Amino acid sequence: MNFNQYQEYAEQFDLFAQEKYKASDPAFMAKVLGLVGEAGETAEKFKKILRDKAGEISEEDKLEILKELGDVLWYIATITRYLGADFQTVADMNIKKLSKRLEDNKLHGSGDNR
Repeated sequence: MNFNQYQEYAEQFDLFAQEKYKASDPAFMAKVLGLVGEAGETAEKFKKILRDKAGEISEEDKLEILKELGDVLWYIATITRYLGADFQTVADMNIKKLSKRLEDNKLHGSGDNR
């Protein structure tokens, strides 16, 4: 399954079915907040591994982290659709950006357009 196929399949799980979205729409904001929440849950798993397990990641931990990352993936695919874009484009844009940073020896540092 490629990114666009995933995005298409994932759409069936979205409770809001509209053609066009504004940033102020509850559907849109719910997805943005959901993304932040799932990213936070992923970070929380790592925090507890550091705090309670001296940084050792068990197979159960890996499974739980992968589940959270799947939720992050769904929110990204859905937000991308709300923006009227396809998921493959987002992935391609990201690789292009990172490749340029590598080429320019600017993987370190700050700023979106370095």
